[in-house]
Amino acid sequence: MRRSKVETAKTRERIVKAAGAEFLTNGITEAGLAAIMRAAGLTHGGFYRHFDSKNELVAEACGKILGSLIAGLESHLDGKPRNRALLLLVDRYVSRAHRDRPATGCPLAGLGTELARADRKTREAAEEGLLRLSRLIARQLEDVSPKKVEQESLAITAAMVGAIILARIAPDPRISNSILVGTREHIARAARRKR
Repeated sequence: MRRSKVETAKTRERIVKAAGAEFLTNGITEAGLAAIMRAAGLTHGGFYRHFDSKNELVAEACGKILGSLIAGLESHLDGKPRNRALLLLVDRYVSRAHRDRPATGCPLAGLGTELARADRKTREAAEEGLLRLSRLIARQLEDVSPKKVEQESLAITAAMVGAIILARIAPDPRISNSILVGTREHIARAARRKR
């Protein structure tokens, strides 16, 4: 009996979810298809019924994870005063919790260098997520000219992503924590100067 489209879509979603966790935990290169399918509760042989290639899976997983991350940040800001929203967003992203849980974090920070070497479709998915995050930040910026808002929000996004990457690299907890605190404080000072 043929599987229904609903069952097929659910299975595909299970694979994407498992792949996202595997990629963030082990990296794109190290996460093999057999391990991803096993994590999804499926056999390796069934992969190509759902995807043409690993690259297709990487692009879809990256897009889904970024979409979920941004939705969570939007929800975190919902109903908060605009003059505090940027700092709440930065505090949430540039945090010890985010640093310490790469498997549930942002793929821009968790897979940045691998994404830079990925195929075009994957880089486009990552760029779309980057731009969505930047636009969320832009909506929180006050007293920034329309000409400068994109540049400013992209710079804040880059600082946030870079802080998580560097904080994860540093084996010395004091240095790692200083990167997080320093980045949050730098963005907060810059935001106050804009007012």
